[in-house]
Amino acid sequence: MSPDPQVTDASSLRAALIERLTSAGVLTDPQLRDALLRVRREVLLPHAYVRVSGPGTEPIDWRLLDGSHPEDRQEWLDLIHGDESVLLQRDGEPLDTLTRGPVTGGRMTSMSTYTPATIEALQFLGLAPGLRYLELGPGPGVSLALAADITGPGLATGVERDTHMAAFVQRNLHRLGIDAAIVEADALDGHEARAPYDRIHSGIGVPCVPFAWLKQLAPGGRLLSTLATRTPSWPGQLLVTRSDRGRVEAVLRGRPRGYRPMRGYRWLSALEHRARIEADPGTARPTRLVPPSDDAYGFWLAAAYLVPGLVRDFQARTLTIVAPEDDSWAVAGPGEGTVRVHGPRDVWAELEDLHVRWQDAGRPNAYQVDLTDGTGAQTVTSGPGPQALTWTLPPLATVPRPTP
Repeated sequence: MSPDPQVTDASSLRAALIERLTSAGVLTDPQLRDALLRVRREVLLPHAYVRVSGPGTEPIDWRLLDGSHPEDRQEWLDLIHGDESVLLQRDGEPLDTLTRGPVTGGRMTSMSTYTPATIEALQFLGLAPGLRYLELGPGPGVSLALAADITGPGLATGVERDTHMAAFVQRNLHRLGIDAAIVEADALDGHEARAPYDRIHSGIGVPCVPFAWLKQLAPGGRLLSTLATRTPSWPGQLLVTRSDRGRVEAVLRGRPRGYRPMRGYRWLSALEHRARIEADPGTARPTRLVPPSDDAYGFWLAAAYLVPGLVRDFQARTLTIVAPEDDSWAVAGPGEGTVRVHGPRDVWAELEDLHVRWQDAGRPNAYQVDLTDGTGAQTVTSGPGPQALTWTLPPLATVPRPTP
């Protein structure tokens, strides 16, 4: 019997994905490499949305690829074995009655994570056979399936609040022969019934750490999550560890990418101001601040909290930062030593001031987070002393929760 060409193509693309990740230095864990070889992405991601319309267009035009359709198959296979996120669900829609082809409108409510970020997160957690694993907001279940393959049967649990996505993931895990449980519930509550967990991974960004997550983390355990602010531009990744004696420590670092925030959390956007900024970048004035590099993550992370209400337009030709609610912006240049500013809020002056404070604090790249007992305010600091950068994380109560 000749092999199924779709299976053969998927296998070769899976091997090519692993080789790219390995060559780039992203994939280093041999156990995770083996899991990537075994877990068939085409089962977990049987369809995918492709955006057709450009940025800022409303309503958005999409095209749905059906992996079982001959005309879509190669594009779909290439997409799901690529490095980018794969879009799976609009507006919490049912997933068993989707129709391939063009569709208009709606917002994505579930997607797979950018592949290198998934690999980095799972390696950061240090998965091993026998560890109890909890995935919060697993989406289509790619990272959950990989973790379950490593930890072993019956040890991995996913908590998904969307009824359709929970059923979709459980069915696909069963097809793969992976023994992992999907619980339909609010990820913010974790899952007390199977606690404690040696590893907890949140696939959603949260403004602070829910107490339930801390309570369910086992001694010797690790918890990894994105901390969400109102800007998508400068995400922070939080690693929480609990010692064998129960002491909790948490470290926050800036990252180039982070997970999308929990539902009901609205990000700021620079899109509506893009055309106006191009037409009128603002009034030029001198500045001593050389725009910090994109990988100065410690500075930009602090800006997300200490200069709130800003968002960067990464599509702009030069560094452009917008305060959309204040109708203000700053555009670096023209030339060295100048910046153009517009609006009632001097965005650049605020960044200049923060940059001085960041330098005085020792140019921190990582911040300590005091989670107390999980019931009080959670504070962030760059270290001891009066020049330390310090702020308080917003509570969960400030984020609108969707109506069930």
